[in-house]
Amino acid sequence: MPHFLQARFPERSRSRFFPIGCVLFATAGLVSAAHAQEVFDSERHRFRLVRLVQGLEYPWSVAFLPEGGMLITERPGRLRQVLDGRLLPEPVRGLPPVSAGGQGGLMDVVLHPRYTENRLVYLSYSASGPGGRGTEVARGRLRDRALRDVEVVFRALPKKRGGRHFGSRLWFAGDGALFVTLGDRAERPTAQDLSTPNGSIVRIRDDGSVPPDNPFAGRDDAQLAIYSYGHRNVQGIAWDADTGRLWAHEHGPMGGDELNLIEAGANYGWPVITYGVNYVTGTAIGEGAGKEGMRQPAYYWVPSIAPSGMAWYDGAPFPDWRGSLFVGSLKFLLLVRLELHEGKVVHEERLLVNVAGRIRDVRQGPDGLLYLLTDRKNGELIRLEPAG
Repeated sequence: MPHFLQARFPERSRSRFFPIGCVLFATAGLVSAAHAQEVFDSERHRFRLVRLVQGLEYPWSVAFLPEGGMLITERPGRLRQVLDGRLLPEPVRGLPPVSAGGQGGLMDVVLHPRYTENRLVYLSYSASGPGGRGTEVARGRLRDRALRDVEVVFRALPKKRGGRHFGSRLWFAGDGALFVTLGDRAERPTAQDLSTPNGSIVRIRDDGSVPPDNPFAGRDDAQLAIYSYGHRNVQGIAWDADTGRLWAHEHGPMGGDELNLIEAGANYGWPVITYGVNYVTGTAIGEGAGKEGMRQPAYYWVPSIAPSGMAWYDGAPFPDWRGSLFVGSLKFLLLVRLELHEGKVVHEERLLVNVAGRIRDVRQGPDGLLYLLTDRKNGELIRLEPAG
């Protein structure tokens, strides 16, 4: 296996890298006609790639509406609606002010767990304010292709200058708590500073208030919304319903993208420990790859795949993919499938290499199929279907 495609299990020393065995690629069909139809063979399934929607400008996230159709965010600041397989020409109205630029803009979209009752849609985005820009979360009621009664339920303060590392994925847990992932805003020390939420994953109620059982409740030196910290830039979060565990992945620097099992109050080390190195110079960051009291990743990638979007698969159409974790790759233009056993990654397969482009989001739809968003000016919504 070429060195540049190796992925690693965490070790205590950076000099002890172990490539995972059998990282395989899904190849095109046996004849050129199969490739023209975009049919692919993976290790476990033959599948077809179907391009559903085109003309999206840097799409970031997709949510499925129970009445049918979808909502898709575009990073420049538009929320689009797909109905009956067609992208509606006019964006959803009534969004909060979005400050787009750099890596920021309109990012994640999720529905409230009781959406059919309250019509609440939640958005994460970068917003301007005193001191610069920062990640915010707002909610509004979707009616007649507009958000109404919009209110901000979370602001990452203080705001910072610069255009990098905003996060930001949203995830509603079974108890109704909302997890918000945040980046360090390219200011490394903030990830170890509990007085700021940057570089952390926060946990709030659906109205923005802080649950009293958060891990830093009662501390005067910490933001009470923080659930875990020591993160660089988390752009994927997913709940494994089979084990009841929360997982997240984050961008490393040059190397060192991480997949982490998220636990309350845990410190995931950035920038004190990392398997990555500084850009350009390749020099070491922090104190090495491990330190007592700081969590090791369940899995990491060197070189970076630039992960974004993540979904546990438990659908019926692909029975042999059940229990797999799917991760989009921006850098290597592919979709990663991970197999885990007892909380450890035991196998990686790489799909759609150089086929779909930069994959920004990965979701399982209500039909049990996988949906992908591609990160480009003429972005697409793609669906993976069984192919015989």
